[in-house]
Amino acid sequence: MPLYKTITVDENTNILIWKIEESFEWLSDGISLTDNCRQRVDNMKSDLHRRGFMSIRHLLAMFGYTDHDLFYDEFGKPHLVDGRHISITHSFIFTAIIISDKPVGIDIEKQRDKIERIAHKFVSSETEFVANHDQKVRALTIIWGAKESLYKLYATPGLSFEQHIDIVPFDLGMPFTAGSINYKEEISYYDISFMEFEDFTCVYAQPYR
Repeated sequence: MPLYKTITVDENTNILIWKIEESFEWLSDGISLTDNCRQRVDNMKSDLHRRGFMSIRHLLAMFGYTDHDLFYDEFGKPHLVDGRHISITHSFIFTAIIISDKPVGIDIEKQRDKIERIAHKFVSSETEFVANHDQKVRALTIIWGAKESLYKLYATPGLSFEQHIDIVPFDLGMPFTAGSINYKEEISYYDISFMEFEDFTCVYAQPYR
């Protein structure tokens, strides 16, 4: 069972990362889905997406939850029935969840050159930092993952990566930075942590401590 990585962020916040290597049939064995989730997975055309969906249910089980303990609100944000906070991510062969007693967000992204072509869609205050960086793909992937994590955490319609979310310049050798959301005249601040493995980047966010 390829549990790839376990991360203890603090006493109430934990991350599990799965590397998808099993068949859909193997991943489905012993997993009970709600009717809605069964319909969702049955409608997925990509076998990797279906396997990713089921691997997340295995990660939930490791935390003591089932698919029946998970529900989504009208904005698509996942919630747990016991009130704990959860965020979920899936990118190619990796899936991950973070569970905490406070709002959290997580994102995994594959490091790809094409991110430079779309940087103008999500980079704002970070423009000069990126322009002067000698590892642009890595830096941009961290910025994207950080903004995606904050977007998931904040879960508010109308929030823009470019206009409302800012990431503080960081050192690739130090796996943390900070971010802020300035939306509708309210500013909030967050701790951002990141890690890189097998040409993927995982970023997670939590409220500033």
